[in-house]
Amino acid sequence: MMAIKLRKFGRTGLTVTDMGFGAAPIGNFLKPIPEEVSNALVERAWAAGMRYFDTAPLYGHGLSEIRLGQALRWKKRDDFVVSSKVGRLLKPAPRASIDFTPWVDAAPFTLHFDYSYDGAMRSLDDTLQRMAIERIDIAFIHDCDVFNHGPEQQKVYFRQAMDGSYKALLKMREQGVVKSIGFGVNEWQVCHEALKQGDFDSFLLAGRYTLLEQDSLDEFLPLCEERNVAVVIGGGLNSGILATGAVAGAKYNYAPAPQPILDKVRKIEVVCARHKVPLPAAALQFLLAHPAIASHVPGTRTVQQMEQNIAWISHPIPAAFWQELKQEGLLRQDAPTPKG
Repeated sequence: MMAIKLRKFGRTGLTVTDMGFGAAPIGNFLKPIPEEVSNALVERAWAAGMRYFDTAPLYGHGLSEIRLGQALRWKKRDDFVVSSKVGRLLKPAPRASIDFTPWVDAAPFTLHFDYSYDGAMRSLDDTLQRMAIERIDIAFIHDCDVFNHGPEQQKVYFRQAMDGSYKALLKMREQGVVKSIGFGVNEWQVCHEALKQGDFDSFLLAGRYTLLEQDSLDEFLPLCEERNVAVVIGGGLNSGILATGAVAGAKYNYAPAPQPILDKVRKIEVVCARHKVPLPAAALQFLLAHPAIASHVPGTRTVQQMEQNIAWISHPIPAAFWQELKQEGLLRQDAPTPKG
């Protein structure tokens, strides 16, 4: 029995796997990944049954799209779903002149935010050429959030995105160039505002619906469920701490975990130990219990990490574990949990 299963992607007619391949790491995030390892990761994902692949121009300044397209090149195009993003344009430049941080040995392009109509059109066309595939299935407007721009500039870029990128994606959806459009950001509030203002099919939410955080249950996820809008979760391990536990140097949102987060994770770990449940298994399985969430895309750097993720989503978890988390105030009472 395969651990990775197919799910309907909201109202779009697309079908994705409930675990997808997050292609940010193969853009050489933080440290290089050799070409042979990058190819092996995609092949192992395919062998495990994954048929949803998420990438973006940001990841490795185009390197992720180049590598993912190469690895998928001879697969039947109708057998997999790809999402990429708009909001940045890449311009060629001498490698020595580029600050690639946090990417390493990335592709020789500089990044430029562009949420205009023409920018979105150009961005998707560039993506198709970098990947050497004929279509992208899902297009997200990328990083139009406070995390990347600050509270005041975010308002400016969000308006630009709704007046520009959104209208371009609408046209491409009408023409059948893409099947699903949405936002890919770090804050559920941005997704919620976009959904109130526009006709979106899907969202990629990074790190804001996890075993540690469920504020998006207040307004955003109920509206998605009401409108049959699909949600993909990125950063389901909160960039580290739900994989490592509350160890010294544990990362939360790409920074050292603050004390309240460390304290909460330690309490969750006590419940995990009592029920013999690995913390990452609980974190990954929790994501898919909400009816609006179609898939999650954990990033992996090695085949061994991918094997571990597959094992975690297959690990048996008793219903009593979720009940105890709620009884201890470690999980919201209204958070859907796996059926066991």
